[in-house]
Amino acid sequence: MPLVRSILFTVAFYLVTAALLIGGLPLLATRRSVIWLAQTWGRIILRLLDAIVGLKVEFRGLEHRPAGGVLVAAKHQSALETLALVTVLDDFTYILKRELMWLPLFGWYLARSEMVAIDRSKGSRALALMNEEAAAAMADGRRLIIFPEGTRRAVGAPPAYKFGVAHMYDRLGVPCLPVALNTGVFWGRRRLTYRPGTAVIEFLPVIPPGLPRDTFLTVLQERIETASDALVREADPSAAATTGRPAQT
Repeated sequence: MPLVRSILFTVAFYLVTAALLIGGLPLLATRRSVIWLAQTWGRIILRLLDAIVGLKVEFRGLEHRPAGGVLVAAKHQSALETLALVTVLDDFTYILKRELMWLPLFGWYLARSEMVAIDRSKGSRALALMNEEAAAAMADGRRLIIFPEGTRRAVGAPPAYKFGVAHMYDRLGVPCLPVALNTGVFWGRRRLTYRPGTAVIEFLPVIPPGLPRDTFLTVLQERIETASDALVREADPSAAATTGRPAQT
């Protein structure tokens, strides 16, 4: 039964996504309308996930979201947080791989919504370009979402925080909103089935601007990993903890 429900959800996911991508083409006229479409898409998918799989998403710590521009640094365990975060963050901008911009239809929406794309082939120049685009987004008061580890990490895997997030925090001079979660327990990497239950995405207290880069990266990792470990154990007491592993610099 879990496999059947997972297949049904996957089919529904792609049908809804395709319908919105095609039907929403007129909305490419403005960035605001594309952001609205993305938030609508996220809400529909979360409802389908609940109705078909029995997997709900609970948001905690919403009161920690500050007004105005902020760097949102989130743990990344699955695709679930990618679509869930947009439903509770107004005027968001993701930092993502430039290759995603090349996807048919989907890439058009990413480009029109002015996401910050990273071209890894450009080396150190990519970091400078990323900071320029991020600064422009922050000047508009957007919520800049970044996954500090750069890619999805399996539950229990050692953390691998990259120094890029600390560099951006320092250059932008803005507060950072850490986000912990346990989504990987229910929607794992390269897993065919989704698990029913309640996945939690928790916004933690803001880290103020002005910390030294090394200090910031240490604080960020400790906060996110400690809270994520607690959420994972809440969902699955047998899961391994990851807290305390050194950050990559």
